[in-house]
Amino acid sequence: MKNKIAVIGLGYVGLPLAVEFGKYFDTVGYDINLERLEQLRNRADITLELEESDFAAASRLIFTNSLEDIEDCNVYIVTVPTPIDQHKKPDLGPLLSASKSIGTVLKKNDLVIYESTVYPGATEDDCVPVLEQTSGLKYNKDFYVGYSPERINPGDKEHCLTNILKVTSGSDPETAEKVDKLYGSIISAGTFKASSIRVAEAAKVIENTQRDLNIALVNEFALIFNELDIDTEEVLEAAGTKWNFLPFRPGLVGGHCIGVDPYYLTHKAQEIGYQPEIILAGRGLNDNMSKNIVNQLDAALKSENIKIKDSRILTMGLTFKENCPDFRNTKVINMITELQEFGATVDCYDPWVKHSQVLTEYNIKLLDTLKKNTYDAIILAVSHQDFIDMGSQVIRSLGKKNHILYDLKYLFPSSETDLRL
Repeated sequence: MKNKIAVIGLGYVGLPLAVEFGKYFDTVGYDINLERLEQLRNRADITLELEESDFAAASRLIFTNSLEDIEDCNVYIVTVPTPIDQHKKPDLGPLLSASKSIGTVLKKNDLVIYESTVYPGATEDDCVPVLEQTSGLKYNKDFYVGYSPERINPGDKEHCLTNILKVTSGSDPETAEKVDKLYGSIISAGTFKASSIRVAEAAKVIENTQRDLNIALVNEFALIFNELDIDTEEVLEAAGTKWNFLPFRPGLVGGHCIGVDPYYLTHKAQEIGYQPEIILAGRGLNDNMSKNIVNQLDAALKSENIKIKDSRILTMGLTFKENCPDFRNTKVINMITELQEFGATVDCYDPWVKHSQVLTEYNIKLLDTLKKNTYDAIILAVSHQDFIDMGSQVIRSLGKKNHILYDLKYLFPSSETDLRL
């Protein structure tokens, strides 16, 4: 039987996947966001991950919000978000909702593959029961399940879907082979077949947890070195001359993966009676960096006889990483909130994001233009190439005669700024 694929969720992960499969298989991209679907039908991607030519190459791909259009598919790939709630607990709502929708059209011998990041066991313990209950079919008898964790890196044009090795897994050996072969048909970098779904789930969730902990360690270095009046970047450059020193840099740690995934693993650990220490310590330190940054800025302003209360501060950059429009779970918002609680008026400028979306999500009106001689402090929060191209002198011209230029991301040499993390 020929594969007909439905990709459920057309965000940063699902869209590139649907487009790539659409070059070789009959593929249906399914999403409940009507505005997003209209954009995609017009070959426009507001995430800036794909060009019009990419859509043109996917000649076998269609887009829909109707479950009727995916009824005759036999492979369903789930790429919906897996966020955390206000208590930093896993929110499986989108994942379970997608599973329920698939269950209404699931047929005998169909394959459901999950790509969303979860804790070990979530696919079989949480999602499969929903598929069974909704469809009336039996797992590993009537339908089969795979897990192949996404490795999309938003804004990264070098490491894209097809040239990142793909981990695959299946609910039994035959399914594992089928899943591996399916992804192997589009992934030029190759695949790695894990021994079980749980191994693949665990592998994914520790990838970003490890990165989170490494950044937390460097953030702590920065806090210590700031107290010692030592430039952190100079220390890291010196230490980096050793071949096995890892080149992490301090900063705000947000986004849909690194700032979220550790909480999925710790949730599962606590559920089985293990209290994680190192993971939560690193996550707590990274979550508190916005407060540390604002305290550092407050001290610097005081040294210049500027009161942070009633000051005017410009934050340059809102996204969670450079050179992409993705502002999901950005920690720049936390920093802005901290500044406002100190009594500062905060403006934000980011040429990468759609203003209306930020206004809807955070009730923040981004600046369209920048005015000279306006700010008591300027914070370089995101290392967009646009800001590097502006140069430190142009950015300084936005400040009042007496101001602080705080370079969180080491965009410029220390001699061109007043404060660095």
